[in-house]
Amino acid sequence: MTNHQQTSLRKPARRQGFTLVELLVVIAIIGILVGLLLPAVQAAREAARRMSCSNNFKQIGLALHNYHSAYKRLPMNAGGTKSGGSGYNNSLWLSWMVGTLPFMEQQGLWDQISNPYGFERDRVTPINPPYPPMGPPPWEEFYAPWLTQVQTFRCPSDPATLTPGRVAFSNYTACTGDAIKEQHHSGVWHDGQPWTGGGWNESIVKRWGRGAFQARHFTRFRDFQDGLSNTIAAGEIACDLGSREIMTVALLDNQVERQTPNYYETSGAIDPERPRFWAETATLDDNINHGRGHRWSDGRPQSSGFVTIRPPNSYNVIEAHGSRGLLSASSRHPGGVHVLMSDGAVKFITESIDTGDQTHIPYGEPNPPDTSLGAGKPSPYGIWGALGTRAGHEVIDQEF
Repeated sequence: MTNHQQTSLRKPARRQGFTLVELLVVIAIIGILVGLLLPAVQAAREAARRMSCSNNFKQIGLALHNYHSAYKRLPMNAGGTKSGGSGYNNSLWLSWMVGTLPFMEQQGLWDQISNPYGFERDRVTPINPPYPPMGPPPWEEFYAPWLTQVQTFRCPSDPATLTPGRVAFSNYTACTGDAIKEQHHSGVWHDGQPWTGGGWNESIVKRWGRGAFQARHFTRFRDFQDGLSNTIAAGEIACDLGSREIMTVALLDNQVERQTPNYYETSGAIDPERPRFWAETATLDDNINHGRGHRWSDGRPQSSGFVTIRPPNSYNVIEAHGSRGLLSASSRHPGGVHVLMSDGAVKFITESIDTGDQTHIPYGEPNPPDTSLGAGKPSPYGIWGALGTRAGHEVIDQEF
C-alpha cells in the first residue's frame, strides 16, 4: 500500500448536517425574529385598515357635499315617508345614509328603494302589493334593500359579521351635537306635523338640535356658523358583538337626560373588574338587533347618531329603545375614532380629547341652574363638545 493510499484511509469523513445544538440555536433565532416582527406586521395591518376606514369616510363626505350641491341641504336623518298614508311606509325613521346612496355609486340600490319594490327578501318571489317607494320601516327584515350591505359603510377593523336575513351594518353615524333632550324626533311627529303641545314641541326642542344633523329637519351649510372645518358631521361607531360592551350596548335609564355625564362611572352599572363591560346586574337594551352599528337604514339615535359629550369609546345610555340618550362615538381602532368634518376632512380623535365639565347636566329641560336651557350657550364639554356644535361660537384654539 502506498503512502498516498494510507493517508487517504486516515482522513476523517466530512460531517453531514447540523448538530442538535446548532439546530436549536437557529430555531431560537427564528423565534426571536418572529416575535419582533409580528407586532410590526400587526401594526402595519391595522394602519392599512385605518387608512381604508378613512377612505370610506372621505367617500361619504364627498357624497354629502354632492348631495348638498344638488339639493342645497344635507340629507335628513329620521326622514322618509310620513305615517298615515297608503302602503307600508316608514313613518319618518330612515337614516341620513339612505339619501347618500346615489352620490356614492349605489344608484342601483337607490333605484330599488326609491321605487315600488315587489319582491320578497330572496329578490325572486313576487309580492303583491309591493313595498312603497322609500320602503317600509328600517327594521323590516323582509325588505331586501335594507339587508344589502354597502361595503363603504363598514370599517375594515370591525370584526362583526352580518347574519343573513338581518338589516345590514354601518360603522358611520351622524353627529347630533352636545344635547340629548327630545333629539330622537326634534318635535316632529311621525306624520310630519310639528308638535305644538306639551314640553317637547318643536319651538322648544329646536334649541337643543345643535349638531350637524337634527332629526326630522334639514340642515344647510349656511347654518354652520362655527365653520365647516370646525364642525363634526359624522363619526365612527363599533358594531355590537353581543358581549355587553359599554361602547356598543346601551344601558337603560329613563333619567339619563337628568344625570351628569360622568354619573355612570360610579353608579355600579359598569363591571369594576372589566371596565369595558357592563356589570351583570345592569339593565341593558341587549337585543343584538338594537346594538350600535346595526341597521344602517334606521334613523333612530341608537342606530344613526352620536353626541359629543362623553369621550370616544365611552359608554352608551338611553332613555328607552329608539329614544334619545348619551350615545358615544366608538371604534375598533386602538385609542380613538375617525370623525368626518363638515368640510370633508377626516381626522382621528383620541380618547384623551378635552371633554370639559363632565359634571354639567346636558342642555335641556329640566336643567338647573341654566334657566335659558342652553340656548345660544357654548358647549360645556370642552373641545369635543365644541366640535359637535354647528353654531355655538366656541373658540377652538388648539390642535385636535
